[in-house]
Formats: sequence, structure tokens, C-alpha cells
Amino acid sequence: MSQQEIFYNEILQELDTGKLVLPTLPEVALRVRDVVDEPDVTAKQLADIITTDAALSTRLIKVANSALYRGRIASESVQMAVSRLGLTMVRNLVISLVMEQMFQPTSNRLDTRLRDLWQHSTDVAARSQLIAQKQAGIKPDEAMLAGLIHNIGVLPILMKAEDKPDLIQNSQALDEVIERLHTKIGAAILQNWDFPDTLIAVPANYNNLEWNSEPGPDLVDVVQVANIQSLEGSDNAVSPDKLDQVKSFKKLGIETGILVNELDENSDEYAEAMALFGFDK
Repeated sequence: MSQQEIFYNEILQELDTGKLVLPTLPEVALRVRDVVDEPDVTAKQLADIITTDAALSTRLIKVANSALYRGRIASESVQMAVSRLGLTMVRNLVISLVMEQMFQPTSNRLDTRLRDLWQHSTDVAARSQLIAQKQAGIKPDEAMLAGLIHNIGVLPILMKAEDKPDLIQNSQALDEVIERLHTKIGAAILQNWDFPDTLIAVPANYNNLEWNSEPGPDLVDVVQVANIQSLEGSDNAVSPDKLDQVKSFKKLGIETGILVNELDENSDEYAEAMALFGFDK
């Protein structure tokens, strides 16, 4: 049995027995999520939690005043930002903004892979948000979060591979393990985080080109199209003959023939969305 197969079987066994180490949400995100679920929570109570993290507070105010969300009056405090955006949107934005912490490398071996993974995740998140803005019934902030977590299942695989230098250096072998396992692991992570089924479905199904939402469109459709667009021109791009069979494009009313131009990477909205995660385009 090859090292690749041994590694694959180890991860699968640990996942099935509940022994695989899964990433956890940062403490501030957990506190925000828990308090938002309380029936009588106020904007001040939520703001008090967020202000315990100075960096997060600054970023949330920046988001509230960005072209994507700003109103007629600038938000000058976290409480003003929470009042303007609403509790549910703030919860999704806070989780999105703190997720970068999970993609920080613990060794040079993983540095490039994790940085590339984070950049791809944020690109898909930005595209997902823009697609959702044109869809009735899909919240842009939830679509952004869905884009960020679509390949969260890659993280435990990379972390476990960190102790296997030969596998880390064999990109093809590691990529094959990731391709076979990351969707199942991603769904397990979101279940562990008590995320709703609509979000759990995203890592589980975003790369299933036969996905057919009923009645649709849903978050899987949004992220699937955003991911396909993000991969356009890369070695992992979906072939044109397969694109015509992807139902998500039709559900969203997006023509596959104008894939590259459907979302203009130089648009102000795309640049603004990417800037939320530290990528200035």
C-alpha cells in the first residue's frame, strides 16, 4: 500500500471514529454566535463582546462603512455598526472576519499552501457575495460566509500532513487525498460547529457538478458558480463541455459563455469585497 493510501485511510478512520482534530471557531466568534441566538439580545450587548477584540472592532466598522454596506451616516462605533447591519448580518460578518486565523501556518512547510487556500477562499467569498446581491432570497453576507467555508475541509488534511514531509513535497499525491476527502471533512466540521444545514450543504456539495437544488437557487449554487469562475484559467478549471451541464448557472441566470466577464475582477464591488480580507486589487 502506498504512503498516499495509508494517509488516506488514517484520515478516514479518524474521521469516522471522531478522533480527527477539527478546527474550532475563535472564541469571540463563538460568543457572538451564542448571544445572537438569545431572544432579548441588544445591539449594545453584542457590541460589548466585539469590542473585546480591537482588531475585529476596527474591521467591522470598516465593513459597515464600506461601499457594500454603508448608509447615509458613517458608523463611528461598533454599536452603531451593529445597529445598522443587524444582529444576524453581524454574526455572519464576525465569523467571516475571524476565519483568517484558522489559515495561519504553523510551519514553513504549509505556508504557501495555506496562503493560497485562504486567497482562493476569499476570492470565492467575494464572488459569492456579488452573485447573491442579484438573487432574491439569498443574503449576500451569508453567501460570503458560505464562500469562505466551502473548502474548510482541506485544513485538517494539511495539518495532519504537516508531520509527513514526503507527502507535503509530493503535491500530486496530497492533492488527490484532498480531492477525495475534503468535502466529507468540511461537512463534519460545520456539523461540529452547529452550523445550519444550508451551510453544511456547501462544503459537502459545491464541487458536485450534478448538483440540482430544489427548487433553487441556494447557497450551493452560488458557491459552485463562484468557485468555477475563480478557477477559470487555472489548471483546475472546469472544461467547457462540462460547464453546459452545470445546473447552478441556469438556476442563477448566469450564462456560462460569459464566464470570465460575468464578474469583473476590476469592479469596485469585487475590490471592496476582497479588501475586507486584506487583498487590495
